[in-house]
Amino acid sequence: MKAYQIESYSGPDGLRLVERPVPKPGFDQVLIRIHAASLNYRDLIVLDGKYGHSQRPHLIPLSDGAGEVVEVGSGSTRHKIGDRVMGMVLQTWISGEITPEKMKEDLGGRLDGMLAEYVVLSEEGVVLLPEHLSYEEGATLPCAAVTAWNALVAHGALSAGETVLVLGTGGVSVFAIQFAKLHGARVIAISSQDQKLTRVRALGVDDTINYATISDWEKQVWELTGKRGVDHVVEVGGAGTLSKSFQAARYGGQVSLIGVLSGFGGKVDPFPILFKSLRVQGIYVGSRDMFEAMNRAMAQAKMKPIIDRVFPFHEAPAAYHYLRSGVHVGKVVITI
Repeated sequence: MKAYQIESYSGPDGLRLVERPVPKPGFDQVLIRIHAASLNYRDLIVLDGKYGHSQRPHLIPLSDGAGEVVEVGSGSTRHKIGDRVMGMVLQTWISGEITPEKMKEDLGGRLDGMLAEYVVLSEEGVVLLPEHLSYEEGATLPCAAVTAWNALVAHGALSAGETVLVLGTGGVSVFAIQFAKLHGARVIAISSQDQKLTRVRALGVDDTINYATISDWEKQVWELTGKRGVDHVVEVGGAGTLSKSFQAARYGGQVSLIGVLSGFGGKVDPFPILFKSLRVQGIYVGSRDMFEAMNRAMAQAKMKPIIDRVFPFHEAPAAYHYLRSGVHVGKVVITI
């Protein structure tokens, strides 16, 4: 089979397309013919060698992918040949709280990922693809969609009439917009490009702010909410935007810290957390229970992911470069 592996942790140029044997499923495992994979900002961090732990040599990257079960191992009863499935990012997080042990079993991190023609996974780390979605659409869900669902629904208990602030127009932010509107919430979105804001308005965003022209966007959010603040902030910027997100949130509001697009490190004043009784929640993907609940909601609403661009398998490095450019709205997909 063909697969990409990381020869050096030096960005997209460190990827190599290689031939590997088709893996065989063992006990309680399934062999999946991968049809599509998708990229997340996490994948850029992995490829740059900055993921936070020592990197395996010749790792197959990418946590997100969808395909068809073509063989099942002995003892496997959860899935059958022909099932259309997606892999879970954290393979052993079935339910309950996150633990250090569950964090260690991550696709495209410590475990080989989805940028290959065939992948063997535990049957417990695989969920069914909703019938109304294509493989390309399903490939976008495991990381970005589950993260947004966890932030707003599983942890955030989002209710109709609440207000959600999303930063940027990447995968998590766009899924957050879609889930917020699905639950009857008001959405405020910020971006540095007017054309991106125009595109998310088509998804139902109620108010937009260009932070390139309005640098104190947190004050604008405060005004737009009648000087109350938003109920939820989907925070993907990290230290560079976190203080502004605290100011934009209402007293008792929730700030879900998901990304570090502004870089690692930096200083954040914790006083607003105390003074405004804010709930600041770190969010790292989600469990299988969350994934399956999200899939049921998407199937009921016939909700479809927003795919910005699809690259063929032989252009996978170009897909990484495209994601890094930051011009996308929604997800970047690779067909396999």
